[in-house]
Amino acid sequence: MTIPPSLQSVLWSSNINMLDLEKDKIYIIHQILAYGDVADIKWLLTAYPKNTIDHVFTTTPYKDYRKSRFHFVKNMIVGSTHQTLSDSFYVKNTPRNI
Repeated sequence: MTIPPSLQSVLWSSNINMLDLEKDKIYIIHQILAYGDVADIKWLLTAYPKNTIDHVFTTTPYKDYRKSRFHFVKNMIVGSTHQTLSDSFYVKNTPRNI
């Protein structure tokens, strides 16, 4: 599967022709979840199994989400089994609890 050209604007810090779906999956998944539109998220769900998306989201926090987007992804895409995820590890401009 190749990354469609329409995703270049979401994956702006890399050339999509140079991205590897397996090696770069953390970047690809988080960028699309944080910045993609509905069509981009639909593509993501066809490119990766849902358990891979859930695993990447829950085990490799990416502090670049807006608060509303983080809650949307956590509640609607990842699901209710991960309700304890803290926005301090995902939402930009939120102090991280140390």
